[in-house]
Amino acid sequence: MDQPLLSVVIPIGPEEEKLPSGLLSDLNFLPDGCELIFTVSDRHFAIENTPLSQELLSRYIVKWVITSSPGRAVQMNAGADTASGIFLWFLHLDSRFSEKLVSRLLANLQQHPEALHYCLLAFMRDGPLGMRLNGLGANVRSFVFGTPFGDQGLALSRASFYHVGGYPENVRYGEDHLFVWHSRQKGLRLRCCREYLMTSARKYQSEGWFFLTMRYQYLWIKQAWPELTTLIKKRYF
Repeated sequence: MDQPLLSVVIPIGPEEEKLPSGLLSDLNFLPDGCELIFTVSDRHFAIENTPLSQELLSRYIVKWVITSSPGRAVQMNAGADTASGIFLWFLHLDSRFSEKLVSRLLANLQQHPEALHYCLLAFMRDGPLGMRLNGLGANVRSFVFGTPFGDQGLALSRASFYHVGGYPENVRYGEDHLFVWHSRQKGLRLRCCREYLMTSARKYQSEGWFFLTMRYQYLWIKQAWPELTTLIKKRYF
């Protein structure tokens, strides 16, 4: 069997009960022969009650991975360990994307296989009105400071993933943010797929737009400072 071009790793949190129909529909935009890897940390997730369409099962290699411990970093690393694709694409369960995004991302990956790739971010209309500012802020942060987050669909070669060392499993939050810093410290360049990846804003609706926005700003800056210091030392000293 030929090696798949792309393995898509999708972690499923313990609070999730089913796979969203929107994401399942968008997965059909992937080229034939890709791997779809769903990683589960909660054995109560009813895999047998999660029907996948016959089209998905016939066109793609579908794998389920159950991890022995919780945590998104653990799940994504386990998914990468199971993957056989040349490239890895890490998606959140509430991601939505277009066929045009897939085409451009795959072209970018093949043109720049040594880079860490990410997408522009936009929030769905299931949250507060201020989410447009959050999407704009995320894209400015990515361009100016070189710090895209996991909801921007991080993608890279499997070889580069292991060169970086995978997602850090010993942190309380921000494993995707740290993975980006570690990638840059290892010499990977960032490349933006200039198409929008959609993500849900429901959390901002339930927890409050201002509170959650300010909390995330504080946390990423707090986490970024020592990583920036390490990056400067590696490059210039």
